[in-house]
Amino acid sequence: MRKATLCCFLLAMYAGKLFAQNPFITDQFTADPSARVFGDRVYVYPSHDIPPAPGKGRANWFVMEDYRVFSSTNLTDWTDHGVIITQNKVPWVKPDSYSMWAPDCVYRNGKYYFYFPSTSKDTTKVKGFTIGVAVADKPTGPFVPQSEPIANVKGIDPNVFIDKDGQAYLYWSQEHIYGARLKENMLELASEPFILGELPTKGLKEGPYVFERKGIYYMTYPHVENKIERLEYAIGDNPLGPFKYAGVIMDESPTGCWTNHHSVINFKNQWYLFYHHNDLSPDFDKNRSIRADSLSFNEDGTIRKVIPTLRGVGLTSAFGKIQIDRYSGISNEGVSLSFVDTADRFQGWKAKFSSPDAWLQYNNVDFGKIKAKSVALMVTSDEGGTLQIRSNSPAGPVLAELTVPASRTWTPITAKLSGAPTGIQHLYITQKGAGVAEVDWIAFK
Repeated sequence: MRKATLCCFLLAMYAGKLFAQNPFITDQFTADPSARVFGDRVYVYPSHDIPPAPGKGRANWFVMEDYRVFSSTNLTDWTDHGVIITQNKVPWVKPDSYSMWAPDCVYRNGKYYFYFPSTSKDTTKVKGFTIGVAVADKPTGPFVPQSEPIANVKGIDPNVFIDKDGQAYLYWSQEHIYGARLKENMLELASEPFILGELPTKGLKEGPYVFERKGIYYMTYPHVENKIERLEYAIGDNPLGPFKYAGVIMDESPTGCWTNHHSVINFKNQWYLFYHHNDLSPDFDKNRSIRADSLSFNEDGTIRKVIPTLRGVGLTSAFGKIQIDRYSGISNEGVSLSFVDTADRFQGWKAKFSSPDAWLQYNNVDFGKIKAKSVALMVTSDEGGTLQIRSNSPAGPVLAELTVPASRTWTPITAKLSGAPTGIQHLYITQKGAGVAEVDWIAFK
C-alpha cells in the first residue's frame, strides 16, 4: 500500500475517537472527574480547564467556564457529548467568573441532578463560592439550571450520596468538609450543615466523595498533609459519620501537581478510581487531565493504595491506534518519552528507542477472533533502525520485524505478521541492534 494512501486510511479510521490510556481525554484539559454509572454506561462529569488569557480569568490560576460530559460502555472508547452548562447561562452565576469548579451528578426519580459550584453575581447575598443544581431528563442533558443556588450552602466540590434507604446527602468543602441531608426534591437541605470534624485537622481538606461497600461508608477526600494533595479516606457506619481515618488511597504527585480530585465507582464488578494529573501541561498544573485506574480492597474492607499508571484501564483493540507511550512496562534504559509536538501537546507523546534490546511493554491488546495479517507503525528517525513486535515477553515470539528508514518526517511503515495472534495479548516493542527510532503509535490490520 502506498504511504499516502495508508496514512489517509489510518487518519480517517481514528478521527474523533478517545481511547483508554491515561489520560483518557487528550484533546482538551479536564479535571475533577465525577464518574457515575447510569444503566450500562459510565458517565464522567469533569471540570474543564482552559489556559488563562487576557480577559479570561485570573493569571496563573484555575480558569473554568463550562462543563462537559463523556461516556463509555467499556472504559476504552469514550464519547464526548459536548458542553452541558456554561457560566453565562446560569441565572445566579457571575457570567465572567471562570469559576465552574468540581461538579457531581446523580440520578433520582427519573431525573438527573447536576451539582456545581461557582461564584454568585449578587455579592450582597453570597460572597465567595456557593453550589447550584441543574436538572435534566437524560444524563447528557439538556440541563436546566435552577434560578438560585442551594440555600445555606457555602463552598465548593459538591458530592451527593444516596443511601440504600433512599435518603440523599450533600457534602462539600470550605477548608473543612461539610455534610447535610437533602430533601426529596434534591434541591434543598433537609438538615443544618455541620463540619465532619473527626477527619484530620491539619492541612486543607476538600473534594469529598462518599460511597458504600458491604455496610462500610467511605469518606474519601484530597488532603494537603505536606505541600500538595494526596487522596485519603476514612470509614464509618453512617453516611454522616463519625468517620475514622483509615489511610492513603494515592500518594502525592511525583511531579508536583498541586491538586488531585477523584471519584470511585463499581462497574461490571470491578472498582475504579478516577482522578486527575497534569500530563498534558507539565509546566502549569492548573491545566489538568483526567485518568482512571483499578481500585481494590483488603479482606477487612481497607483500600489498597492505587499506584498511578500510564496504561490506564480497559482493553485496547488491536485494530485501533495503540499509543504505546502509555506503556505497562519499560526497560531500564534505552527508551524515553516526549511530546510529539511541544507546541501542540494535545497530539500526545512518542516513544524513542535508542539502544539495542531496549523494550516497551503494552498489556491487554484485544485481537479477538480476527486474524491480523500486518502491522503499521508511525515512525521517524534521523539515522534509521530496526524494531520488532513480540508477544509475551521482550524475548518472546517475533510477530513482525520492521526496518525504520532514516527520515525526519513522520512516516507510516508496515510489515506482514509471522503469526496470527488472537484473543488478549501483551505486546512488546523491542529494538534490534543499533540505531534510533521514534514511534507515535502502532496498529494491526
